[in-house]
Amino acid sequence: MKVVTQLFNFYIISSIHVALSCYALVRLTFHMFGIEYDESMALFVFFGTIVGYNFVKYDALVRVNRVPIGNQLKIIAVFSFCSLLLVGYYFFQLKRITQIVSVEIFAITALYTLPFFPNRKNARNWAGVKIYIVALCWVGATLVLPLINAEIAFTSDFYLKCVQRFILVFVLILIFEIIDLANDDPHLQTVPQQIGVKRTKILGLLLLIPFYLLEFFKSTLDNNQLMINLIMVLVLSLFIVFANEKRSKYYTSFWVESIPIFWWLMVAFYG
Repeated sequence: MKVVTQLFNFYIISSIHVALSCYALVRLTFHMFGIEYDESMALFVFFGTIVGYNFVKYDALVRVNRVPIGNQLKIIAVFSFCSLLLVGYYFFQLKRITQIVSVEIFAITALYTLPFFPNRKNARNWAGVKIYIVALCWVGATLVLPLINAEIAFTSDFYLKCVQRFILVFVLILIFEIIDLANDDPHLQTVPQQIGVKRTKILGLLLLIPFYLLEFFKSTLDNNQLMINLIMVLVLSLFIVFANEKRSKYYTSFWVESIPIFWWLMVAFYG
């Protein structure tokens, strides 16, 4: 049992689970726009998410907080390096324009992590900015890149899906911010720090209304997708309502991050 627990914890802390969530959103993009499965694109995002998230999470621990590099961090570092090699491999399978845009997304991630400007902290510590940067990166990686690589024109459906995907990620991050409220630096000015937990929950619930209604403005209405999205709204609502600072770390790091995977599986089986 101890070995299973250790493997599960590694699955979470090494960012495999969040990478699977991004992979699920890429697969949803393929489905929604009729794109044939593109392994290079999907796995580029999967391994890129592992590298990006581990870089963001552990750079601060090692470079800024000077946390000693134990065996666990060494294993994660080796795993991340192997993922980086795979990112490089799949990067060269993508079209040139996709490569350029992906580098721009990586630059935003680097800006989020590293202090490029003199006497300024990294973007992660800029008051109130974190949630928007993360949401934009997710939209870029899971929606923009697949369409660019498939050479699909940016129609009105694309822009609707961009807004819908942004709302989804924004709401998921709101739940994270509620859970992390006690531990977050006050200077971050997260949404719960600015308006309180109750209003943050109300904001999250209100955002689910346009998330659902945007589906009605697509060029082709899909009744199955409407039903699946309604289930998504109900599930998200429950996670928002029951979010609080006393919840286990798995509430967000596993269950909340499972929502995109849950969405993809519903679409795969019933969409």
